[in-house]
Amino acid sequence: MGEPEFVYTTCINTTPERLWQGLTNPAITRHCWRGLTFDSDWRPGSTVTVRYPEHNVTIADPAQVVLQSDPCRRLSYTWHTFTPEWAAVSGFSEELLARFSAERRSKVAFDIEDLGETVQLTVTHDDFAPGSAVLQAVTNGWPRLLADLKTFLEER
Repeated sequence: MGEPEFVYTTCINTTPERLWQGLTNPAITRHCWRGLTFDSDWRPGSTVTVRYPEHNVTIADPAQVVLQSDPCRRLSYTWHTFTPEWAAVSGFSEELLARFSAERRSKVAFDIEDLGETVQLTVTHDDFAPGSAVLQAVTNGWPRLLADLKTFLEER
């Protein structure tokens, strides 16, 4: 059996270009990702800065980087650094923050497949150690976030 991972696939009535924007455009992520935005040029090796503008929280870490970027097809990056400010904004306790911070950095990949009238999005979040608290958190978080993204893209 391999390392633990989270995989989720959904179909969205949109275009690959619009879905790409939903993953990378701060105006869309701010709406669909519960106030979170990303600053990056989305080129492999570039940093990804996470921001919560309404809370004046910025998470910048040189280890938060784009791993792969093939616009409208695939995007992968290392998951963000866990900070006390992030925990406060996200509603996580100091105990969970400590558990998250003790784990190795995970990574997430978004695979976009054009099916004609719809687009299939597969999210794979992996590189977790067995018993990962982060894996448990993303397993609960990703479906809700992706449902919000799907609703946003299909309503516009």
